[in-house]
Amino acid sequence: MQKGTHGSNKRVGRKPLSRAEQNAVERSAAFTDASGRPGIWQLALPAIAGNLLYGIVGLVQTKIVGRLGAEALAAAGAGQRIFFALQAVMMAIGAGTAALVSRAWGRGDELEAAHVTSASLVLAVAFALVLTVPGVLFAGSVASIFGLDAHTVELATQYIRWLSIFNVAFAVNFILGSALRAAGDAWIPLWVGAAVNVLNVPLLYWLVFGGYGVEPMGVLGAAVASGLAFVVGAVALAGLWWRQALRVRYVREGSLERARLLRLLDIGYPAGVEQIVVQAGFFVFLMIIGRNYGTQAFAAYGIGVTLLNICMVAGFGFSIAGSTLVGQHLGANDSAGAIKSGWRAMQFAIASMGTLGVIAVAFARPLARFFITDPVTVEYTAELTWMLGAMMPLMAIEFAIGGSLRGAGDTRFPLVCTFLGLIGMRVSLAILFTWLGLPVIWVYGALIGDYVLKGVLLVWRFRSGRWKYVIANDAVGDRT
Repeated sequence: MQKGTHGSNKRVGRKPLSRAEQNAVERSAAFTDASGRPGIWQLALPAIAGNLLYGIVGLVQTKIVGRLGAEALAAAGAGQRIFFALQAVMMAIGAGTAALVSRAWGRGDELEAAHVTSASLVLAVAFALVLTVPGVLFAGSVASIFGLDAHTVELATQYIRWLSIFNVAFAVNFILGSALRAAGDAWIPLWVGAAVNVLNVPLLYWLVFGGYGVEPMGVLGAAVASGLAFVVGAVALAGLWWRQALRVRYVREGSLERARLLRLLDIGYPAGVEQIVVQAGFFVFLMIIGRNYGTQAFAAYGIGVTLLNICMVAGFGFSIAGSTLVGQHLGANDSAGAIKSGWRAMQFAIASMGTLGVIAVAFARPLARFFITDPVTVEYTAELTWMLGAMMPLMAIEFAIGGSLRGAGDTRFPLVCTFLGLIGMRVSLAILFTWLGLPVIWVYGALIGDYVLKGVLLVWRFRSGRWKYVIANDAVGDRT
């Protein structure tokens, strides 16, 4: 039974609220009005800017590591893929955080948003500590699955081990950033992320090539530089949160209620499983390339994806905007506003990503040569860029509509779409094309089937409207 839409101060069987919690309840009423919710561009622009900066740093890293050769690039690409596979749990908790914080904020329950954030952070840090163990102990075994040469595997192993040491810092950045965006504040994550990325560039160059008393670390230096940047961002965000300087407040007690933790996991676990499916699919896809077409084709995939990350940053921005606004509108019982926000996010994503994709296609070869001089790798990179660039409008649907569904708490259907698209289409077609002995461009082309199927399924789901009823519009603390 609900006590009210704004979070009641009369909590049966609980201790009286602290002064900070009472102030939070009083402040919460300011956010129930639709005029208090941010517009789509207010959320998308800082998210796009932050991801653009991150993408530029990724390009700088690719350029710097590319000076070490195709083996170094392949090692960094494999290492990053494995690191993000280990973060599937973090993605799951982040999805639950975003859905529940945006719902709470939409109905004006700032206190519940604070409780969800605290609970999410505790879960994320605990899982991050656990995941550090396999990341350090089994890095070599996992790195060898791609079928790369022994030297590349050794480089990738070092990369994975060092990034895994910084798991907790990554978790703090990810969860607090997700909570802030879900509450409508995309600017603090932008400024903290900007500082982190600006710091990352000189660290990257210094540690990779050495100098000022530091021996050259090569590919390993890229991993350490990224990890240290994560630490700076985590300390900054955690410090602001602890000092009550963020929109989502720090609360000391009452966050780790069993019902709240179970709700977080129930909403989040499909997103975590989805990430496992994504990473498993990528592993198999990259194994097919590495084992059948060689290190150059493998390195080209890493360069091409890094290059097109610049195009994808717009999609990430509108994914965050769609997720936040759909959740907040549903929290305020405004289904029409939620539907409108999702479609608008998709339209803006298609327009922006499509335009950037055309530019990438037009300059594919010159951009590839900027990163590496090996002619075979350049040609493979150009072919992949043409393929992915043409797919940008379909990828935009996945970003915007997928994000909108997750913001509503509908995390299971995107999981089904990912499985059918990535495993059912991309991997299956790649295996078929390899078995037929076709050139690697055909394997890259398996991406088309993946994105077409996912785009069709996601649009159908959003049009059906079933996502509006996936989770109840109430707070854990308001149940008796």
